[in-house]
Amino acid sequence: MTKPRILLADDHKIVTEGLRGLLSEDFDLIGLAADGRELLSKARELSPDVIVVDVSMPLLNGIDAVRMLREEGSTAKVVFLTMHSDATYLTRALDAGASGYVLKHAASDELITAIQQALRGQTFLSPQLRTAPVEELLDETRRRLKPAIELTPRQREILQLLAEGKSAKEIGAILNISSRTVETHKYKMMDDLGVTTSAQLVQHAIRHGLVSV
Repeated sequence: MTKPRILLADDHKIVTEGLRGLLSEDFDLIGLAADGRELLSKARELSPDVIVVDVSMPLLNGIDAVRMLREEGSTAKVVFLTMHSDATYLTRALDAGASGYVLKHAASDELITAIQQALRGQTFLSPQLRTAPVEELLDETRRRLKPAIELTPRQREILQLLAEGKSAKEIGAILNISSRTVETHKYKMMDDLGVTTSAQLVQHAIRHGLVSV
């Protein structure tokens, strides 16, 4: 029987090596990605059945990378493996099309269960997250996020890189656009959000789960 094909995305080599050992018996590990942009490239090239991805990754966070793949038509199931237990990140992961959300400190069999359920078209959350307060926070977060500013994929890319401390010139080089275009996007976001400095823009983005650092 053909094993389900898994793409792993995490910027910590020790994590990916541990996952390789955990999953190799039941799944075919077809690739590794160390940042969000590499995840996009590998997912397009390899067409995995399931992507196991961290929320926090360099260059492009996992949630936005998955959202971009969904917009391109990718049907891969997605399971987030993350340290973030905050309802904001959980909500955004589910809104991006995740089938699972597993905390890194959870028991290892939770990840296997999450992948298996994702392949069956089901959704899995770490049991620690299935509490009344978290469910209430999820509902509250969804309500709060609905009227929030809607960023374009390019704006989300730029915002993530700004949060990582990169300059307009560095961002332009990464995204193959001019630094002036970067600045135009940045000031448009600042104007829409009603903030006046780059620091306030990044703080707002982190507070509302728009980026992961």
